[in-house]
Amino acid sequence: MPAPEPVRLGRKRPVPSCPNPLFLLWLTELRDEAKEKGLKIYYTYQKAINSLNKYPLPLKNAREAKILQNFGDGICKLLDDRLQKYYRQHGSNASIHILPETTPPAVRFDDNNLAPTKKKSAPSKGDSGRGEGEGGGKKKKKREYVPQKRSGGYAVLLALYRHCQMEGSKGYMFKLELQTEAQPLCDKSFTVPDLGSKYTAWSSVSTLIQKNLLLKTHNPARYSLTEEGMALAERLESAERGGEKERDREGGGGETRDERRGGRGGDGEKASYGDTERAEEEEVLDLTQSDEEETEDVLIPAEKPSVAPESRAQDVQTKAPAQCLFPGSYEIILCVDFIETTGGGNIQCKQELVKELQRNGVNFDVRKLNVGDFLWVAREKMDPVPGQLRAPCGRELVLDYIVERKRIDDLCGSIIDGRFREQKFRLKRCGLRRPVYLVEECGAAASHLSLPESTLQQAIVNTQVVDGFFVKRVQDVRESAAYLTVMTRYLNKLYKNRSLVTRSRELEGDRSEDQDDPSCSLISFAEFNHGAVKNKCQTVREVFARQLMQISGLSGDKAAAIIQEYPTPHSLLTAYDRCSNELEREKLLSSIRYGKLKRNLGPALSRTVYQLYCTKGPLT
Repeated sequence: MPAPEPVRLGRKRPVPSCPNPLFLLWLTELRDEAKEKGLKIYYTYQKAINSLNKYPLPLKNAREAKILQNFGDGICKLLDDRLQKYYRQHGSNASIHILPETTPPAVRFDDNNLAPTKKKSAPSKGDSGRGEGEGGGKKKKKREYVPQKRSGGYAVLLALYRHCQMEGSKGYMFKLELQTEAQPLCDKSFTVPDLGSKYTAWSSVSTLIQKNLLLKTHNPARYSLTEEGMALAERLESAERGGEKERDREGGGGETRDERRGGRGGDGEKASYGDTERAEEEEVLDLTQSDEEETEDVLIPAEKPSVAPESRAQDVQTKAPAQCLFPGSYEIILCVDFIETTGGGNIQCKQELVKELQRNGVNFDVRKLNVGDFLWVAREKMDPVPGQLRAPCGRELVLDYIVERKRIDDLCGSIIDGRFREQKFRLKRCGLRRPVYLVEECGAAASHLSLPESTLQQAIVNTQVVDGFFVKRVQDVRESAAYLTVMTRYLNKLYKNRSLVTRSRELEGDRSEDQDDPSCSLISFAEFNHGAVKNKCQTVREVFARQLMQISGLSGDKAAAIIQEYPTPHSLLTAYDRCSNELEREKLLSSIRYGKLKRNLGPALSRTVYQLYCTKGPLT
């Protein structure tokens, strides 16, 4: 039997170096920079590095790298820009396949690693006396998280801290209010992402919550500082003030007062809210003023801290041009819910609606609407950015008109399964003041439904008379498209010469305005759609109201009247316990008045509610 061949032992074949070291170096720098900022594009850069490491041929320019995986237009453009800068520094004939002597060599990464590995060196005797943070191995102390200056997290912490120091502060801020206050303290936008990224400065809020520096509660969300967040924000504020004093001393010799104040731009108004008196004592008022408010701050400096947060937010929105859309700077667009164009039954009719709108020349956009089927937004016109395929998205404010479209068969089905009342309830609470019900009669189809025609007609009349909706009856989908076309043209004419201001439902609530005059104080589309989510967290009061509305004959107005007196089931049960006898309990709710006519709820409905909540065992 022949002897087995001996196993050959030898050194592992060396991995060939990357033939494009400059591109590898630049991608590594971009990746490390993205990782420091916490951007998820860091993973995209790492994938591009892996692809470049596997490519065995030299590249003449970044455009040739498009054939590689994970190399898109954005990465190729960044590499081309750096390549042009490299040619300007080293000459047009400089080789890009050999690193200059002054440049550190690029590290080649394996596919499975997201960062370069370093060999762990054994600690020397001299290092043994160091603390755990430097050479402790597994016992290494975790570094405290401190947001970078002028970053999103830095601005949020400072804005909340300054708000808490104000006299009469409520201790928390809503999202739009917080974004307005924090924007001057941050270099990035809280609403518009940077070019090539989908993240804004607001994305850092999740990191603050994860690090237990920020607390998010309630719905709509309220943001407040934890104890750790308050301590960190206090340190950031003292460092900010120290930097202002330093700049004031350095700039006092050569710069004029106006030049130093102009260097801060729009930050002055926000920085002077809570500390006007202290700023006067420290003589840094010139750094915390804007040109427009100089006279006001000098005349009445002590009145600033006593301004209520709500009125201050309204003043900021009124003064700041960024919160206002002027005539000619926006266009009116019809928004169509995507359910009205695809899916479900009657697909042919839905496609016909879209074709009719296109034929009529209506400027519309298909998107997901959490309530309603059609609405109109005023979209800010944006100029295209050179080198970008599409123009950046402008702000969108929702006009006060929303349309719920109902075919007669759909109306019948929604009455039977209870969706009809729920949809009306959500339309009333969506924040838009002029809801419209668009009812398609569909001719003879109404005679083959589960409910009699008289019941459907009564439901339509109740919607207009009792619920206060405007009801528009049409015969078919063509007339529906014609109505939407006419409404779009009417709203274009109505808002043609009007300036639109952003308002917040969180800060201002639903104000009663003159119905003859169109509202120019509108909520943003993002806030509207977020607030209209169907399955969002609800308060006990809201759940109690929906529970009461499941009782036959108990409408939304009647439920609202009951929860006005008894906001929770506990308060109602407590009231029942105080009653002396059974008859008094049955008639407890009978004298509650509801609706515009202030009618009594009545003994029959009062008895039904009592039996539902106080009967032990099944109802008979």
